Amino acid sequence: MQQWTIEAPEQLTFGPVESLDVRIVAGRLAVLASEGPPTLDVAEFESASPLLVTYDEDARELSVAYKDLTWDGLLGWLRRDRRRTVLTITVPKGCRVNAGVVSAPAVVAGFEKMTQVRSVNAEIVLDGVSGDVSATTVSGAVESRAMDGDLAFKSVSGDLTVADGTPRRLRANTVSGRITADLTLRPTGHVTFNSVSGDILVRLPENVDADVSARSTSGRLVSTFEELSNTSGPGTKTMSGRLGGGMASVSAITVSGEVALLKGEKE
Repeated sequence: MQQWTIEAPEQLTFGPVESLDVRIVAGRLAVLASEGPPTLDVAEFESASPLLVTYDEDARELSVAYKDLTWDGLLGWLRRDRRRTVLTITVPKGCRVNAGVVSAPAVVAGFEKMTQVRSVNAEIVLDGVSGDVSATTVSGAVESRAMDGDLAFKSVSGDLTVADGTPRRLRANTVSGRITADLTLRPTGHVTFNSVSGDILVRLPENVDADVSARSTSGRLVSTFEELSNTSGPGTKTMSGRLGGGMASVSAITVSGEVALLKGEKE
């Protein structure tokens, strides 16, 4: 096992990596899939505490983190020093990625196996990430581009934007964050959105095959698909119907948020 203590800008190259664990506070983080050798490029470093880099060649595991910054302790760092770091990590596209930030914007791109990202109040961009993906934030926004696989999203007030997504399974839960999703559904795709007061906007192809169900206590339910019907009862509103031949499913539930289902271009 090899270990480095980073206290200034530096570049490192590693052997094979199958698992990456990275945690930083402020600054900027990029984790990119590459066919070249795994690398770490620390472009800027402003911290009284060193960044620890550990590489286990036998287990093919790489860790980049402050010693006292744990996954469970991310939230508490909003009240502590900033520890600004700007770094880029490249590893193979089949690498398992576990990335956590407090206030540092992060880009994670090109991975296809298992990706987990956590943020307190920083924006996270998932670009061309497939496989099994999990994103958890407090108030940070998450943007997913060209999604292909499973995505589980959970936030308090952070927004979720899915652009050009083709999910197998998409699950999003938020309290007040807004959910915006532009989707092409697989025949067996399953999409579930839940919010308390956050609005939900979903755009589907005009010729989509899906069963749709939307429910809200006091929020508006609107759609440009004529096949969907609205009903109202004591304390609840529903909008449901079958688009095309069905098979895929889309469900949206809110308390006071608005749900809008819009018709996009044909596939």
